[in-house]
Parts: sequence; C-alpha cells; structure tokens
Amino acid sequence: MDSTQWIIFILVVQVIHFLGTWKLYVKAGRKAWEAAIPIYNGIVLMQIINRPKWWVLLLFIPIINLLMFPVVWVETIRSFGKNSLLDTWLVILTLGFYTYYINYTQDVKYIEERDTNPRTAIGEWVSSIVFAVVAATFVHTYFIQPYVIPTGSLEKTLLIGDFLFVSKFHYGARVPMTTVAAPMVHDTIPLIAKRSYLDKPQLPYFRLPGFQKIDRNEIVVFSWPADTVRQFYKKEKGVRKPIDKKSNYVKRCVGIPGDTLSIVDGFVHINGKQTVLPDREKTQITYNVYSKTGVSSRDLKAAGTDDYYRVYVTKSPIQFTDQHERILGKYIRSGIKRADGRLELRTGPKGFPMAAVRESRISFVEETARRREANLTKEMVAALEKNSKIDSIVKILEPKGQRGTSVFPHDSDYAWNRDNFGPMYIPKKGATIPLNLKVLPLYKRIIRLYEGNTVGISGNQVIINGEVADSYTFKQDYYWMMGDNRHSSEDSRFWGYVPADHIVGKPIFIWLSIDGINDGIKNWRPRWDRFFTTVSGDGEPRSYFRYFLILLAGYFVFDFFKKKRKKKTS
Repeated sequence: MDSTQWIIFILVVQVIHFLGTWKLYVKAGRKAWEAAIPIYNGIVLMQIINRPKWWVLLLFIPIINLLMFPVVWVETIRSFGKNSLLDTWLVILTLGFYTYYINYTQDVKYIEERDTNPRTAIGEWVSSIVFAVVAATFVHTYFIQPYVIPTGSLEKTLLIGDFLFVSKFHYGARVPMTTVAAPMVHDTIPLIAKRSYLDKPQLPYFRLPGFQKIDRNEIVVFSWPADTVRQFYKKEKGVRKPIDKKSNYVKRCVGIPGDTLSIVDGFVHINGKQTVLPDREKTQITYNVYSKTGVSSRDLKAAGTDDYYRVYVTKSPIQFTDQHERILGKYIRSGIKRADGRLELRTGPKGFPMAAVRESRISFVEETARRREANLTKEMVAALEKNSKIDSIVKILEPKGQRGTSVFPHDSDYAWNRDNFGPMYIPKKGATIPLNLKVLPLYKRIIRLYEGNTVGISGNQVIINGEVADSYTFKQDYYWMMGDNRHSSEDSRFWGYVPADHIVGKPIFIWLSIDGINDGIKNWRPRWDRFFTTVSGDGEPRSYFRYFLILLAGYFVFDFFKKKRKKKTS
C-alpha cells in the first residue's frame, strides 16, 4: 500500500469506529462528534475507559496495536457494564464489531468510577501476561532482538550456537511493514510450523532515526534478499515474502554504498586497495594440507580447526540398510561404494560416536590421507607449518577468468568466481550510472525487484517502464555482505546486493554460547569464555560473565536485607 492508500484505509477505520461507538461516547457524557476525530477520539476513549492517555500511542505502533486493540475493545464494553466472559469473547471474536450491537440495541449505562483492577486471580494473571507480551514485543521490534547463529558462515569470528543481542536502534529501527503478524516470532509459528503473518496490508518502508551508519567491515543482521523459502530445508514451491518476513542473515558488510569492490585471490579490495580487516575478524579459506605420512585429524584439531572431513571405510564389503541409516545417517555427510564393495563414508570433524558404531555393528577404519582439505585461518596455517609432520599447505583458489558456479550476476559475460570477482560499483542513493546491455546484468535485479520498475530489452536498447533508458539513478543505498568463512558462506557473491530497506540491525553482545547446539540437548556444551562478550571492539573478546554474576548476587543480597528490614519495621 502506498501513502494515499494508507490514508484512505485509516479514514475508513475512523468511520467504522465512529459508527460503532458514537452513542457510547454520548452516554459517557461526551459529544458524538468526538468519536469521529482521528487521534483525538482515541484520547477521549482512554478517558472514558479510565486508562492512560499514552495508550493511544500504542494503537499506532505496528504489531503492538494488534495486541492493544483487543484490550481496548474489552475495556470499552466493560465501561458500560458488559463484564461477562461471553461479552469478552464476543467482542474479541467479532474484531470489535460487537460494540455495534451494544451501541445500537442495548440500553447500557456508563460506569464512571469503574474499578480497572482485575477481579480474580485468573484475570490478574491474564492482564500481567498481556502487558508482558506487549512490552517484550515493543523491545523486540524496536530496540533489541535476540538472534542465534545457525550456520558457520562467520566462523571463527562468530560461532554456531552463539546467542546474540541485535541492536535495532544503532542504525534506526525498521518499522514493521507487515501489519498483521504474530508477536515475538518471525515468519513461522513454532511447533505448528505455519506462516505467522498475512501478506496484506503492507506499510511503506520507514526507518526511525539511528545514531550511526553502517561502517565498512561491520557485522550486520539483514533480511536475506533472495529468500523464497517458507522454512529452511523443506521442499516447497518458491514463495514471495514481505521484506521484514524474509529470513534473517548475519554477515560482514565488506562494501558500503559508493564503493567499487573487487576480490583478488580471495582478498577483498575496495577502490583498488586491499581492505584492512578488524583484528577480531578471522577469515577462513580452504587449504590442501599435505603429509607423506598422512594428515591426521588429531593434527588438524590441534591447529584449532573443526571444519574438515573425516573418511571412514568399512573393513569388508557390506550392504548399508535402513537400520544403518537410522543409527549413522545423521553423522554422514556423503558416501560411496568402492569397487571392492566396501563403503567409504565422510563425516564432519566429530566422526562417528563409539556408541553409534557399536550399535550399527559395522567395523570401520579411519583413513589418514596424504592430502586433506580444511578451512583454516592464518593462525591455523601458522600452527600447521610448525608441525614437523606437515610437508606443505596450499590455498585452494578458483583462478581469475574462470566462471564460478551460481556466482552473481549469473551472466556469461562475467567470468567471475568466489575468489576472483569484479570490479563492480555498489550503488549509492541518488547516484546515476550509464546503462547499457553490458552493465544491465549487474543492476537488473535492483531496478526491477528492489525499486519497482519494469525492465526490458529492445535490440541494443534498455527499456525501463516502457521508455528507452541510457542511465539509471538509484533510489536507495546498497551493501555487499560476505561471510568470514569464505568458502563456506552463501553471501553477496552469489545473490548480489543487500538493499538498505533489508537492514535489520547490529549484533552487539553474545549473552550465551552453546557448542553442539544442533546436536540435541544431551550434546550441548557451554562455551563459558564467550558468555557476555561483545561482538565488536579491539583485541580478543573479553567475557563479562563473572561481573554479571557478582552484580546478580549483590542484588539478591540487597533484596534479602531490604525485605528483612521491612519485616522488622512492620
């Protein structure tokens, strides 16, 4: 919906409110016309139902208003003596239209000095829950959102199982565009796995003022531009989702609006110069590690990496059954049957648990190959180079001029890959670029999908909105996001730019970190040194967990003596 449509919608809502309540306003000693004036009618209604005037603000905050409208409906009918459970359900289930029945058919009396406190313990409990949800939703939507790292695209900077607090106010909170949605959840309702929102109506994009812009090389949470899945890892026909209901991704912003970006042999260059990364950034690249005696998993683990394959081979030919799949399947990443009938199975760095091997009754031997691939940081490479068993370490790079698989802009004229890419201009709001058939693949998605134009080609000419165009001026800023785990990250190299209206917030704090978060609760192991650490900053991350515990203990001691003193004086 555009601005004009929203004004019309709001006016219609005001008319509906007036027609359903004007007699009630009169019975409360007010004028009928007071029910028709936008905003003012809300202030008057709060006086009628004996509630704070600032509640009116909550009625205009997207998502929060969905929780507040039923509360106001119930408070309104109770101000006129309709206190039964049936009345409460009727006004909620009819979306407030039950007030029409009361307004026109019931001879109700206004209760001026109505007691607004809950009459029962259950009522008090429900009231507390409602306002706790309202407060939590307000904080979640406009200030701080919890987020958990689900994948390894930022390893070793941020780890799978890191629980983050993401600030919405640093860059300015994005006002929800999806107006009808379940609170405190994203695109899917847990347990029932159903969509949590309605596609319409949609608000125009608007962002509250922030106090900083996105800096180059900051870690940012954003809505995944290419998201067409309702649920990850579930086969389903592609869907088009509202911007604020697209899946949230977290990456490093390596390019900001106005930059010219290129990647040379795996290193990001901005405006022709290799970018200088923060000292907490831990870039990982895939290497071949060689040893005449075999590269053991123990040596790789000792260097600090946990991103490599382990290869297990059965001691004899065997038929892999459904029973074996049930026991071992979740640990296997790939597998083949060798010419001699033996199975070769690849797992992650943790391998097969001994209990699972015993239950499967399969005899394995782990192969220690002379060449093994592993994702390594420069510190890990240095550690392996000091190992006398290791002969050499060679970085695996896709050469310049070789077109990569599924690499942006997905056009045969651009022989780019994940390690050698660009140069390419990152659009800035208000900037104008020359437009021709050569340049079009880089910006077609922006012009068509993100900025709402029609794009076509006629001969050697580009057609935008039915007219020949030899230039284009961008309507918003764009960013380039990449994972620190360069060869295990789905990022802008594959699906392109991130528009400004897709930015969610800035991760500021790791409050909890669990190793094995995806392996079941029995396998969870707290990473105590990461509890209560900051995401940004200089030097190694420092945990403030002990200070939090000290403050918490201090609070309980203070509260204990406060209650004890109060008991003595009473």
